[in-house]
Order: sequence, then C-alpha cells, then structure tokens
Amino acid sequence: MNKSLRLRLAGLLCLSVLAPFAAHAAVHAGEKLYQAHCAACHGVKLEGATGPSLIDQVWLHGAPTKANLITVISKGVADKGMPAWSPTLSAAQIAQLADFVAQPRTAASAAAPTAASAAPASAAAKTAPADKSAAILSGMKLPKGFRIAVYADKVETARSMAVSDSGVVYVGSRKAGKVYALVDADKDGVAEKVVTIAEGLQNPIGVTLLNGALYVAEISRIIRFDNIDASYAAKPAYKVVKADLPKETWHGEKFIKAGPDGKIYVPVGAPCNTCNKEDQPHSKIWRMNADGSNFEEYARGIRNTVGFAWHPQTRDMWFTDNGPDMMGDNTPSCELNVAPKAGLHFGFPYCHGGVLPDPEFGKAQSCEQYVAPVAKLGPHVAPLGLAFYTGTQFPQQYRNNLFIAEHGSWNRENKIGYKVSLVTLYNSKVVSTTTFIDGFLRDGDEVVGRPVDIAVLADGSMLVSDDHGGRVYRITYTGK
Repeated sequence: MNKSLRLRLAGLLCLSVLAPFAAHAAVHAGEKLYQAHCAACHGVKLEGATGPSLIDQVWLHGAPTKANLITVISKGVADKGMPAWSPTLSAAQIAQLADFVAQPRTAASAAAPTAASAAPASAAAKTAPADKSAAILSGMKLPKGFRIAVYADKVETARSMAVSDSGVVYVGSRKAGKVYALVDADKDGVAEKVVTIAEGLQNPIGVTLLNGALYVAEISRIIRFDNIDASYAAKPAYKVVKADLPKETWHGEKFIKAGPDGKIYVPVGAPCNTCNKEDQPHSKIWRMNADGSNFEEYARGIRNTVGFAWHPQTRDMWFTDNGPDMMGDNTPSCELNVAPKAGLHFGFPYCHGGVLPDPEFGKAQSCEQYVAPVAKLGPHVAPLGLAFYTGTQFPQQYRNNLFIAEHGSWNRENKIGYKVSLVTLYNSKVVSTTTFIDGFLRDGDEVVGRPVDIAVLADGSMLVSDDHGGRVYRITYTGK
C-alpha cells in the first residue's frame, strides 16, 4: 500500500471515529441553546408549557426534518406567539438547536435529565437531590443576616401561593395541572408533606383564600374548594364559580387574589405580543363577588400582569406588568404600577414603560394621557408575584416594603432578572429598587431557578416559589 493511500485511509478512519463525537457535541450545544431560549415556552424537558410539547412527534408546522426545523426556528410562527430567532441566534446556533430538537425521543427518555439540563450548579453538586439543593443554596446571595433554605421540593412547576390562617401553604402550578398543599405540621420551617389537592386542571397558576375557601384560577374558569384546611388531604370536590373567562392560552394563565374589599380580582392578559383588544375582555384586571356575580372591569391597558398586592396601610393595589418582546434587548421596561381606584388606563397597547409609544398602535397617542408606572423594573425581567412584608422577623426597615419575584428574560441576548427585588418605599412612594436575592442565574447563562411568587408566613419568614426547580424556598433573618 503506497503512502498516499495509507494517509487517505487514515483520514477516513479519523473522520469515522470523530463524526459521532462531532454530532454529540452539536446536540449538546443545541441543548444548552434550548434551555436558554426555548425551555420557558416548551418546557425544560420538552414536555410543553405555554408552547406545545416537542416529545410526542405531533408536528403542526411541517415534518421534523432538520431543514424544516431550521426554517421554523429562524422565521418563528407569528400567529402562535413563537418569535423569529434568526435576529438573535447565528445560523450555526439554529442548526445546533434543530439537531437537538430533531432527536428521536420518548416521553420516558425526555423525563430523564440530559447532560445540559442535569449539569450541576457547582462541583459540590453531584447526583443526589440533597447535594444539588445544597449547591444551589450555597450560590445564593442575600443581605447579611439572612438565610435561605428549601421549604419544600417536588412541587412541580410551582407558581402562586396563598397561606391559610393555620399555616398551610397552597400552591398552584403551570403545566403540571395540579394544586398542592404544603404542610409544616411540626413548625420546624420545612414542609414535611406536599399533598396534591387536585390534578388534571388547565394551568391552574392562581390561588387565593377567602372565607375559608380556596379559589383556583384556570385558563377559562375559576373553581372553589370550600373549608379547604379541613379537606385538602382528601382530594376535595370543587364548585365552579365562573366558567366563561377567555380561553386563549397566550397570556391566558390567570393570577388571582382576594382584595381587602372581599372581592376576587383576576386579570385577563393580551392574547398576543402586542395587539389592540380594548373592546374585548383582554388587557384588563377584573373583579367579582365571592360567588362569581357582578363581574366588572377594574383597570385596563395592562399587557400581562401575573401578580398584584394591596399596600397594608393605604389599601391601594400594586401590580406588575410584563412589557412586549421583540422590541430590542433594552426596551421596553417591565412595570410596577399602582391602581388606587377603579377606571384607570395604564397605556397598553399604545404606550410601553410609560415613555415608549408603540410603533404600530401609538402613533396617534401620547404616553402622557395614561397612568405612568411608579417604577421601571428593567427590560424583559418578567416581574411576576409580589408581596408587602408585614412580618416582624426581618429588621424594621423592611416593614411594609415590597418584594418582587423576577422570573427572568427569555428573549434577551444577555439574561437579566432571575432574582427577588426589594422596592423600598417612603410614605408609600418608591425610593429605590435593589436586589434582595441573587443567584438563580449563574455565570451569565446557567439557570438554576426562576422566582415566581412571594408569601409571608405567620412567623415573619418569607417564601419564594420557583417553577423551574419545582421548589419553594424559605428566607429567615438570623442576624442582629
């Protein structure tokens, strides 16, 4: 065999040996891209969330070939809310993403953590869940004197929370379709039981308590579990309070909260990124009596609020609002708003962040005619649940100030959010916004948690739900 032929054969052998490694590397890179950009809508394990499942091989937009996936990822699906990724990702990155999505998989195999999604947060995080939790906790940053611990885990896609007078913490979920009760019977600061109250519901993210009953908001209806503290362990029956809410799933998940006036407040988000639905129920906060009667508009011009609370002294409603996507990395800002009375308009779809006219709907409008936000929280940070601190365990300077869970950006080149912020007030006016808990985002792009909601327990400690990790964290003050 001559030298030239030997070299050619050696080269072919190298290529045949290295090809599987190259393919694996492309898939691994694609998985990292998927977790960074797609998991928020399609689920961490491709199981589906606001977007469809990518496991079942039921494809709505052409065959799952790499070429077609590249086209769909690049151009997006505008009428379904999927953005075009070609302005954000390179052609090579989109190809890697397509390689990952196109892998044949089953629901069972997808349920097992893969290389990127199971990667430990640090060298201390190995395979045991306890070790992983310890590694996550060790990377959290809080002010001096504060401590964070896991209050409950295995709370799949944990969203909003409500705490009963007896101390049971009720938690809604997203894709899991469940409502949970977290029970800390021995009052040691750790819930020893996670009880599933109901399942098979449609994205029941919203929960609230009124007159001993638990109200749960699904996409298109509100249901009620009576005498919940006495019945949560027995898979209680529920009554339908209202069944005619809009059915759109884009911003269709509904936060819910009982107000100081004894009414139930529920938002209906815009069924789009930006659209004008002023003459429809969307882009508004509504309220109703406890029995579902007298459903009336409270506020409008709100793109998508997933959290509101009432100031403990003034009783004014404070709420977060998520700004539109695809308008650039740094615009518009998400909002913190105050609605002291009914009938106010907060600008959507004409004005965003209080200062930015919408390029399509704001041409003939002035931002000055709408209620401006009391704080601009940052572009794409996705502020969700919020709570005023009414306990006595934290130092006095935290009393009656506001904590906000920032779920984190999904369509920004450099991620931001992924934290709990503290809004400091003076005479009910915003003085500053600072970071209270940091560490849900590591090294700029590794997501270990996504805060959703805030609740205060009777002992003055604070809970934070995390739908990414399926956990609820407890924050205590141990300093002097």
